Amino acid sequence: MADNVLRLENLTMQFGGLIAVDDISLDVNKGEIVALIGPNGAGKTTAFNCITGVYEPTNGRVLLNGEIISESYPRGKMKDAYKGKNKGTYNKVVRHTPDKITYRGIARTFQNIRLFKALTVFENVMIAKHMRAKQNIFTATFRLNWKEERRMREETMALLEEQNLAHLKDHTASSLPYGLQRRLEIARALATDPSLLLLDEPAAGMNPQETQEIAEFIRSVREKYKTTILLIEHHMGLVMQISERIYVLDFGEMIAHGTPDEIRSNQKVIGAYLGVVEDAEN
Repeated sequence: MADNVLRLENLTMQFGGLIAVDDISLDVNKGEIVALIGPNGAGKTTAFNCITGVYEPTNGRVLLNGEIISESYPRGKMKDAYKGKNKGTYNKVVRHTPDKITYRGIARTFQNIRLFKALTVFENVMIAKHMRAKQNIFTATFRLNWKEERRMREETMALLEEQNLAHLKDHTASSLPYGLQRRLEIARALATDPSLLLLDEPAAGMNPQETQEIAEFIRSVREKYKTTILLIEHHMGLVMQISERIYVLDFGEMIAHGTPDEIRSNQKVIGAYLGVVEDAEN
């Protein structure tokens, strides 16, 4: 069986009276491309934000490569987390910040592209390389880290060449066509050397040709970098084309899980997307 990279256990995210994510559990195994789909407002991006530390979940936990990176219990339910010999001693609620989660191996892109638009293509990727730099104020001030800086510049250039962006290295990010900005955002995420890549609607706003190109690009990223991928996507053609497994959310609840063929014929999924009323004939 493939090694488990990401696991969500009973994940819940509540904003006041609104439950955006309701007790969901899922697994993503090493080397897979898995999709998380659902209608607008289903809770998909909220789940991504819980995984990456943007939100602290109301309940549940997130594990990366078997290690807990986020664990929360609602007030009054801490007894369920009891551990230890002394009464009143409970599991510590774990919450890593987004930068620490990135360092541990999760990188993401966003539905609305978030590049440093005034910086060049090269600078956008180079910034991400500094996530794993072994330097401090002293070594940076006196340029004692010049060997590491040279290595990062070489690795940045190599990554741009692999992604066919090297010829654009001196162009500002804002000057690139939309599709290339998407590729640059993914290249920047790859620069952090992730074991898990989260893609939030990578095909959003693309024409059919660009959508096919991004599908091939995502597959190539998985193969070249041995990266596990979890994506949110509304373009069902893309989802069915590249995903090994699919999870479906609706109103924050997990309503289905299976292969593309299983999801395609699932009546709950069809109802969630098309508004079909179950048992309408009755």
